Amino acid sequence: MFLAPITLSVYRCLLVEASVYAYTMFFSTFYHACDQPGDAVLCILNYDTLQYCDFLGSGVSIWVTILCMARLKASLKYVLLLLGTLVFAMSLQLDRRGAWNMMGPCLFAFVVMVTMWVYRCGHRRHCYPTSWQRWVFYLLPGISMAAVAIAIYTSMMTNDNYYYTHSIWHMLLAGSTAFLLPPRDKHAEPWACSQKLTCHYQICKNHREELYTVT
Repeated sequence: MFLAPITLSVYRCLLVEASVYAYTMFFSTFYHACDQPGDAVLCILNYDTLQYCDFLGSGVSIWVTILCMARLKASLKYVLLLLGTLVFAMSLQLDRRGAWNMMGPCLFAFVVMVTMWVYRCGHRRHCYPTSWQRWVFYLLPGISMAAVAIAIYTSMMTNDNYYYTHSIWHMLLAGSTAFLLPPRDKHAEPWACSQKLTCHYQICKNHREELYTVT
């Protein structure tokens, strides 16, 4: 389900986001393989651990996607990413099925994103994102899918329909992520997330941070 977001993230040099989506896909796959009724189950870890990792990956996937859309400076983005992950880890330990334990941090990230977008609108004196195609073909479909996913998670998921609604939640989450990920920089080449230094070490570009070679 997360193959499309992973591919897009790598294509656009969003390697941290791609790593989170890969983590989510891995544990979601094996959680559902272990969560099936009957004897045909595959559990690589105990059920509780798989469920925790699945829920954690889903929450952090939403978190990193919204932060990526906010287009924050790299240092601030990674600080918030780490803090958000720690908050998710704590809240899911308190109550794994609590709606606000998942949606609370995501709402905070959404406020950060809207604040940054409004700031850019005022600074540039036009709407942000600027392209109407971006709104019509990417943001509106992605937001619609995310809204349905939130509605399912907060109000429609019960013990009786859990196998179906949780799977639909994951599909909508992955689909909305693929639509909502921001495009790559105009000056960046696709797949070109690394450059070779004179010491022949491969490192990734990190915006305007200084690059140090090993001597």
